[in-house]
Amino acid sequence: MQIGPYRFDRLELAGSLGDLGTIIPLSVALMLVTGLSVTTVLLTVGLFYLAAGLFFKLPIPVQPLKVVSAIAIAYPEKITVSIMAAAGISMGLILLLLAFTGLMDRLARFFSRPIIRGIQAGLGLILINKGIAYILNPQLFINQSSGAGYAEFLNPFIGLAGFIIALYLLTNRKFPAALILVTGGIAAGVLLGSLRGLEFALGPTPVHIQPLAPTDFSAALLLLVIPQIPLTLGNAVIGTTDACRTFFGRQQLPNRVSNRNFAISMGLANLGTGLLGGMPMCHGAGGLAAHYRFGARTGGANLIIGGIFLALALVFGKMGIALLASIPQGILGVLLLFAGLELTLLIRDVQTRTDYFITFLVAGIGLATTNMGVAFFIGILVQGLIKWRRIEI
Repeated sequence: MQIGPYRFDRLELAGSLGDLGTIIPLSVALMLVTGLSVTTVLLTVGLFYLAAGLFFKLPIPVQPLKVVSAIAIAYPEKITVSIMAAAGISMGLILLLLAFTGLMDRLARFFSRPIIRGIQAGLGLILINKGIAYILNPQLFINQSSGAGYAEFLNPFIGLAGFIIALYLLTNRKFPAALILVTGGIAAGVLLGSLRGLEFALGPTPVHIQPLAPTDFSAALLLLVIPQIPLTLGNAVIGTTDACRTFFGRQQLPNRVSNRNFAISMGLANLGTGLLGGMPMCHGAGGLAAHYRFGARTGGANLIIGGIFLALALVFGKMGIALLASIPQGILGVLLLFAGLELTLLIRDVQTRTDYFITFLVAGIGLATTNMGVAFFIGILVQGLIKWRRIEI
């Protein structure tokens, strides 16, 4: 069914599920480790998906801020809910400042095509690596209390079967791969005991304005925001804009697709989620590749997945973590694997040996360090040195 620029069919539904391999592991881990409100996280994710779909009219992804999430999960004794909230507000203000002062477009000039492709390829390789790790993980479910006692081969077997199914159905319009993977994965997870012992309870968890202190902002800036900024600018803003142009073509893009508007979109979203004590969020080239790879072509995918998250937040809020964690890690790994492959393939428009050198250098450093900010700065320095000394690769 087509309603204006939005399409609602099986492919859009399947594409809307394509990025679950990124958002579910990080969001569930954040809720379990840091104590973020389930309803607040799911509600803000759903609203951001809806707003992005309505504004951009494309399958624009919504993801956790990856550096912020990784640090918060690794150091729960240091990162409180209030510090997470302060990080969201700070990130929102910085992005809005860059957008409305024009600094965002000036900074974008440092991101040449080889640098952008290197960042995208590096993220793609990280997604592939993470996807394989999920598939090989002997633990069946994200929630570590679930799946105990299952044979170690079960999750890898499910992941291998999911990979074969996804590969076979990758271009199938009648039975879209991601739709079959996610629904089949949830069914398998429930049959294998993901909801065992769960108390059935409907309704949302509490949502409220998060109280903050000045020390929360100073801690958030040093621990979370400064390490996150390079990745957000390179991937969530400039990388997403470039991926939109690559996947959909400049002629087909709505005028609203720009670095400035992506910065504004994330800035407003993080201000809102920060005030409510939710999960800091962004867009991302990897998420766009995931939605596109599994069939999404319009903002209809955003409206579908946004509605799903709103239902989880408002109706199943108290059970939200358990429902999301019912998808075996092997299935999430397959989604990440194909998203990573789609993202790495963007390097096919790189032409010269020098550009390939820069691209693979940035991608390799990003994969080795998992820090795309470091990869970006080294890429800029090496690119400048090559031009200055007129080095031939």
